[in-house]
Amino acid sequence: MNHIISPLDLSVEELDKLLDLANDIERNPEKYAHACEGKRLASLFYEPSTRTRLSFEAAMMNLGGKVLGFSDEGSSSATKGESVSDTIRVVSCYADIAAIRHPKEGAALVASMASQIPVINAGDGGHQHPTQTLTDLLTIRSLKGRLDNLTIGLCGDLKFGRTVHSLIDALARYENVTFILISPEELRVPGYIRDGVLQKENVSYREVVRLEDALAELDLLYMTRVQKERFFNEDDYIRMKDFYILDEPKMKLAGPDMLVLHPLPRVNEIAVEVDKDPRAAYFKQAQYGVYVRMALILTLLEIA
Repeated sequence: MNHIISPLDLSVEELDKLLDLANDIERNPEKYAHACEGKRLASLFYEPSTRTRLSFEAAMMNLGGKVLGFSDEGSSSATKGESVSDTIRVVSCYADIAAIRHPKEGAALVASMASQIPVINAGDGGHQHPTQTLTDLLTIRSLKGRLDNLTIGLCGDLKFGRTVHSLIDALARYENVTFILISPEELRVPGYIRDGVLQKENVSYREVVRLEDALAELDLLYMTRVQKERFFNEDDYIRMKDFYILDEPKMKLAGPDMLVLHPLPRVNEIAVEVDKDPRAAYFKQAQYGVYVRMALILTLLEIA
C-alpha cells in the first residue's frame, strides 16, 4: 500500500504519469465521473483549511465517491486526548483513503505507519505539503510546457513555508532549474533545505532581499504569505507581514511570459490589481489542485 507523505515519494517517472492523468481528467472529466463509486475519503483536518480540504472533497465527489471527516481539531476526539495513530486505526475501518492535515511536523508519517488505508499528507506544520507541490508542478507544466530549464523566484516566508520547502525538493530533480530566494534575513530558507537539498543536489540558487532585483530574470514568481500561525511573537509577525507586496509597478519589471503563482490564501502580498494581469495564474492553480488530487486518489486506490 502506498502513501504520499512527501513529494519525493513519487519518482520523476511516477510524477509524470500522475500529471498526465491529471491533464486527461481536465480534458475528459466525464470519463472519470464514476471511477470511485462506493469509495470513501476520510478528510481529517486538525488545522483550518479552505482550498486543500474543499479541493480534496471536490476531487472525491467528482470521481463519484463520498467524503466523511472533520474540519478542525475541536470537532474530533483529539480534544479528548486521542492520538493520531489511534484515530487513523479507527478511520481505516470507515474509509478507503485518508487525507490528513496536522499542525505538527511528522504527524502524517505517524498516521501512515498505523493506517490500513492509503494516507495523503495534506500539510504537516512547517514541513511538507506534497499535494500543493503536485498542484504547483501541474500548473507549471500545463502553462509553461516544461519542468526543466526554468528560473524560479520564491518570495516571502521561505523559513516556515512548507509549500516552498516541498517545491524546492521536487524541482531540484529537474535539469537546469535555478532558484532565486527572495526573503528578509529572518525568513530565509532553513539550513536543511539550503544544505540538504540545494547544495547537496548542486542546484543553482542565490538569495536576495529585494523583489525588484529578481523580477526581470524570472520565468515564474512563487509568492507566499507571511504566516501568522507560524510565529511565536506577534511583534515579529507585524514587522514582517508587509515586507513584500507585488503590485502593478513591480509587474512592469517582469518579462511578458512570467507566471505568478501563490498557494493561497493571500493576505495583501499580491495587490488585487494584479489579478487582471494575464500572467497571474494563482486562481487557475487552485483549479489544477482538484485535477491533481483526483489523479492522486485514483492512483493510490489503484483504479487508474
